[in-house]
Amino acid sequence: MVFIRVQSVKALPEWKLLLTFNNGEEKIFDTSLYLNKGYFTELQNISYFNSVVSRNGTVEWPNGQDFCPDTLYLKSISAKS
Repeated sequence: MVFIRVQSVKALPEWKLLLTFNNGEEKIFDTSLYLNKGYFTELQNISYFNSVVSRNGTVEWPNGQDFCPDTLYLKSISAKS
């Protein structure tokens, strides 16, 4: 079984992430739907949002916010569209 995981991430305008997955796909994930929920509210600070890194197959911010790699893959759209 192959698990789809994030290889790299780039912060984009409007709280979006450009994700490159280990299967070669590039997709865009919109985090704006989560910005008013729990510990994701800190992502409203654009400087903090831009500090995102790819780690352990997902994305992560300095204070531990992250998303499940499956959520990132399934709820993102192709970067080619």
